[in-house]
Amino acid sequence: MAMEVTQILLSAQSVDSTVRKHAEENLKQFQEQNLPAFLLSLSVELASEEKPVDSRKLAGLVLKNALDAKEQHRKYELVQRWLSLDVSVKSQIKACLLQTLSSTASDVRSTASQVIAKVAGIELPQKQWPELVGSLLSNVHQVPPHVKQATIETLGYLCEEVAPETIDQDQVNKILTAVVQGMNANEANIEVRLASTRALYNAIGFSQANFSNDMERDYIMRVVCEATLSPEVKIRQAAYECLVSIGSTYYEKLAPYIQDIFNITSKAVRDDEEPVALQAIEFWSSICDEEIDILDDYGGDFTADSDVPCYYFIKQALPALVPLLLETLLKQEEDQDQDEGAWNLAMAGGTCLGLVARTVGDDIVPLVMPFIEENITKGDWRQREAATYAFGSILEGPSPDKLTPIVNVALGFMLTALTKDPSSHVKDTTAWTLGRIFEFLHGSTLATPIITPSNCQQIITVLLQSMKDAPNVAEKACGALYFLAQGYEDVGPTSPLTPYFQEIVQSLLNATHREDAGESRLRTAAYETLNEVVRSSTEETARLVVELVQVIMTELHKTLEAQKLSSDEREKQTELQGLLCGCLQVIIQKLGASEPMKYALLQYSDQIMNLLLRVFACRNATVHEEAMLSIGALAYATGPNFAKYMPDFYKYLDMGLQNFEEYQVCAVTVGIVGDICRALDDKVLAYCDGIMTQLLKDLSSNQLHQSVKPPIFSCFGDIALAIGENFEKYLMYAMPMLQSAAELSAHTSSVDDEMIEYTNSLRNGILEAYSGIFQGFKNSPKTQLLIPYAPHILQFLDSIYIEKDMDDIVMKTAIGVLGDLADTLGSNAASLIQQSVSSKDFLNECLSSDDHLIKESAEWARLAISRAISV
Repeated sequence: MAMEVTQILLSAQSVDSTVRKHAEENLKQFQEQNLPAFLLSLSVELASEEKPVDSRKLAGLVLKNALDAKEQHRKYELVQRWLSLDVSVKSQIKACLLQTLSSTASDVRSTASQVIAKVAGIELPQKQWPELVGSLLSNVHQVPPHVKQATIETLGYLCEEVAPETIDQDQVNKILTAVVQGMNANEANIEVRLASTRALYNAIGFSQANFSNDMERDYIMRVVCEATLSPEVKIRQAAYECLVSIGSTYYEKLAPYIQDIFNITSKAVRDDEEPVALQAIEFWSSICDEEIDILDDYGGDFTADSDVPCYYFIKQALPALVPLLLETLLKQEEDQDQDEGAWNLAMAGGTCLGLVARTVGDDIVPLVMPFIEENITKGDWRQREAATYAFGSILEGPSPDKLTPIVNVALGFMLTALTKDPSSHVKDTTAWTLGRIFEFLHGSTLATPIITPSNCQQIITVLLQSMKDAPNVAEKACGALYFLAQGYEDVGPTSPLTPYFQEIVQSLLNATHREDAGESRLRTAAYETLNEVVRSSTEETARLVVELVQVIMTELHKTLEAQKLSSDEREKQTELQGLLCGCLQVIIQKLGASEPMKYALLQYSDQIMNLLLRVFACRNATVHEEAMLSIGALAYATGPNFAKYMPDFYKYLDMGLQNFEEYQVCAVTVGIVGDICRALDDKVLAYCDGIMTQLLKDLSSNQLHQSVKPPIFSCFGDIALAIGENFEKYLMYAMPMLQSAAELSAHTSSVDDEMIEYTNSLRNGILEAYSGIFQGFKNSPKTQLLIPYAPHILQFLDSIYIEKDMDDIVMKTAIGVLGDLADTLGSNAASLIQQSVSSKDFLNECLSSDDHLIKESAEWARLAISRAISV
């Protein structure tokens, strides 16, 4: 059944694009016409030693992609497709894969390892291929080293692909034994040792039972620590990666080893090669993450029987750890500021220092200040930059009382450095540190203000001047200004920034026009800061914000007029359109929020709408999302007058709702339907058939990303609220969908936080739909249409109350729905509510809630229920 595919696979890698495309078409056709033969042919190619390595590697890759995909629904289809293949074909393919592990070509073995793991990921949970792990384990003994290496690599990938509960503990123990033995210092073959160390990294999640056993844990820890001393740099790096993972997975088991770990990591940070030193620092960063989480969860007050005690490893290590990290700050690279993806020892050390500051708070300050004082005025730029970076790193964590006096002394010095220091590195870090000062130590909640009438002007002058500096410095200066403005968001009718508003806006616009604004994200940063300056502005500068509308419209108009662009220019232009739409949205929201200014804005609404419609005509997803949000803001500001734009806008709304591929666009569009319903009320009726049809289609599609489903349900509520009893014709479609989703979301069997969060957002969407439907039908003669659905809704409320895992938002919406049901159905609901298992308990729990919003909703529900019952 297998066919000859060597030539097609080689042609698919040809330099000649015509040959390449033709070969890709052939492969695609073969796959569609005869999948079993296609997969078998690939596996035979992969296993054939006499074939060229290039065709074998690609065969493996195509095979792997036929089993797995990033998108969930696609992955599901591929899994089902594999499971439905003929058993004998699958057996032949699996035999070829296992045979390939003995190949002499290392790339080919590695590809086969990955494919075996993908097949195992599909079959083991289905209780298929039970002999796999046993046959791999028997391969580890008495075989040539290259086969042993490939087998252990396969076991590693296997642990990555399947969930721990899929493999029984006895086999887990055997896998771990094989892997840890392969890591041992007496393993002569380096490749085997490296594969084993990497495999252990993937197996750590499987080792719960082994880490609970003192002897086994001691042995594993000893082997890992020994591997950190291997003469091979790759093995040392992989061993530290294991330590990082052990640190975060088994934090509570680390106490006996922490002193030894400190000794080996500090030696690695000081003397080892960078990839190894980076992982050694990462170990301490991951311990900080663990302790920050524990201290956050428990608010620092531990009882003796607390589940996850904090061992305060960081606090104990402080006197030695902080000097170690400060040393790394002096190991900067010359060009790290220009390179966006840069990551080196100095950056890792500073990041870890920041985490240490968040873990221990005030205790870090006296350990870092001497380093800053000693280096901040030195002649070598590295010392000045390291001192500044150290200061910026410790601004989050310690208390304002501890930091404010130091910052008050340092601020003048830093402003001078930002304008006068000869080193661009020092300026870059100084601007970043100022941003951190304004982010953490400036705002209406702080007792002693850092920015005062006497230094405000100097700060703004220096930041605006720095916006003309090199792009990386200018971008950080924008960031500092962003946090400066954000700190004044709730200052009342007058803002200290008012006198400088026009100058700030002009400087930011100038920065966006710089020839080099594409470097270091400068253009993006300037627009984000402009948005923040507008958001935090007050009535005093509203007139200037209105003038800004015209400026931004002109800019947007320019991007739409540009002709004949190269693909590179088009990409830049698309990015600019997105930024300008984002800016328009912020301005519209700002002006729309105050009555007098709304009128000034509305004189431009036709022009704004025309520009946005032209943006939609350029097909681009990222821009569509931003443009949609601007339209939502405009609908809110224009209210019922938005109706005149609907005939032209509707087709783009419909396109957005159909956009499964770019699901963020779809989600945003669903939100905009809600905005439009609130703006138009019953004037939206003419468009509801089309909108509801598309929303129902979206819900029943298995291609739509699950995150879009909750907002669709809540959109049903918006539509019902807007059109009232006219929603009648959609009840027979919407209600069954809501019911089946409700049943699905009532019981979460998941311990996974992400899944619980999703389930709650789904419940909230469903409840918002019910709430909108009840409120929409209130006082209408058609309310009796809702009576048949009431028992199911009450049952849903009962079941989520009993599950005890709803968050505050769901709780507030749920108790609100109970009130809406009683309010709309009146006496018809009385006996149902009285029969409900838990509505009384639920109501009482909400009435005694600390959350005033839940309490308020519950007070209202109690009133509605007592009215319904007394009728």
